[in-house]
Amino acid sequence: MRFRDRREAGQLLAEELDFLKGKENVIVLGIPRGGVVVAYEVAQAISAPLDVYITRKIGAPYNPELAIGAVASDGGVVLDHDLIRQLGVPHSYVEEETERQRQEIERRAKEYRGDRPSLELAGETVVVVDDGVATGATTMATLRALQKQEPKELILAIPVGPPDTVKQLGQEADRVICLSTPRLFWAVGAFYTVFDQTPDEEVKRLLGAAP
Repeated sequence: MRFRDRREAGQLLAEELDFLKGKENVIVLGIPRGGVVVAYEVAQAISAPLDVYITRKIGAPYNPELAIGAVASDGGVVLDHDLIRQLGVPHSYVEEETERQRQEIERRAKEYRGDRPSLELAGETVVVVDDGVATGATTMATLRALQKQEPKELILAIPVGPPDTVKQLGQEADRVICLSTPRLFWAVGAFYTVFDQTPDEEVKRLLGAAP
């Protein structure tokens, strides 16, 4: 399955989430940046408020796109210890990069929200939306952090992800909705015709235009 762009992916996801339409106590959380575009379409379709949840990848030395872990907004860290050992990543690097990503989370939270507080999630049905998953490290950190806030139900909604990763994430969420789980998987962007960078200004615009 291939998507034209993130908007189309969000519209298709929204069809699978139609059972939430009109229900109270539903919140949609987009993972910046690209995931917010997808999440906006979902929030619009099911008439739910939209917020962001910022989780940052801890990239490997010399290959920042390869996730060796992730940091969530609450400061929680998920590390791929096997991969860290395989790559011989020093403990000092992991600590320094973790702190750097914590600071970036704080910066982005201020950039996106300004003085607006984050939404209260306890007792709510929370739908976490991204534009896709690969290793699942950032998504894993997100779901574990959100579970601590005791939502009524935690749903992960994504357009695409490899089968093993999606299955693993299913152990962290109450429900996973994934439109496509191709066995030959190399990168999320490969399943989109248009997969350009989403600027911070677009994230802020969508948050301001959401229900």
